[in-house]
Amino acid sequence: MTSITIDVLIARPRRVVWEELRHIDRHVRWMSDALSIDFHTPQREGVGTSFDCLTKVGPLRTKDVMSVTRWQDEVAIGVTHHGLFTGRGEFLLTDDQGATRVTWHEDLTFPWWAAGALGALLARPVLGMIWRKNLSNLARLVTTRDQ
Repeated sequence: MTSITIDVLIARPRRVVWEELRHIDRHVRWMSDALSIDFHTPQREGVGTSFDCLTKVGPLRTKDVMSVTRWQDEVAIGVTHHGLFTGRGEFLLTDDQGATRVTWHEDLTFPWWAAGALGALLARPVLGMIWRKNLSNLARLVTTRDQ
C-alpha cells in the first residue's frame, strides 16, 4: 500500500470550492488523468454514489471503480476504490486564513501485475506530481470562474 497526501490553498471561500468539487461528473475538467466518469447509480452525489473513472497515466489506462463512502457538504468527499487498484481516498476542505485548503489523501494497494508494493513505491512520486497538478487545475478553475 502507498499513501499520498497533497494539498493546495485556494483563494476562495469553502462554499465556492465545494460548489465545483461536489460535481463528481465535472472532475474530468481539472483531473488530467481522468478521461471519463460513468455512474452506476442514478444519484450523482452523496454516500452510495458509485461510478467508473477511466484513468490514464502515461501509456497505462485503467477503469477505477469507486463508491462514495463519506459526504459532508463543504467538508469532505471520501471514496473506496474497488477496481484493479484498491483503497480509500478523500478530499478534505478546511478554512485557512480566509481561503480554502483542499487536502487530497489516497491509500492505494497495487495488484501483483503492477509490481505490488514495489509498483506502489515507484508510482508514488508520479501520482503525487499528477495529483498536485490536478489540484492546481482545480484552484485555477475555481478562482477564474467568477472573474
